[in-house]
Amino acid sequence: MSIIERIDTVCLKVRDINTASSWYQEMLGLEEQYREEHYAILKIGESGVPLTLEKGEPNGGGNSTYPIFFSSSIDEAHKTLSSRGVTVTDIQQDGLNTYFELFDVDGNKSQICYWK
Repeated sequence: MSIIERIDTVCLKVRDINTASSWYQEMLGLEEQYREEHYAILKIGESGVPLTLEKGEPNGGGNSTYPIFFSSSIDEAHKTLSSRGVTVTDIQQDGLNTYFELFDVDGNKSQICYWK
């Protein structure tokens, strides 16, 4: 049984949430579904995987995207990955999401989240 159920979103770092969200809506026809101070979630057509714009410094030409996976058993996922020697951060909450970050063998960041 896999502890990962699906890819939850794809995240891009942007300098300004308002400007970036407007661009994606106007240029690509995406629909903003949710917004907080530090991020906006945009629907990508009929895809079940949205695009999350997260306030931050874009990685000057490098790839700053990372997958966010969903798990309804986030505590179990955190415990399992930790026990396997995966580098993980503490579980955090931002009001809507419960999440933690994990890093692969090359140091690439992913995230696992849970939300109701």
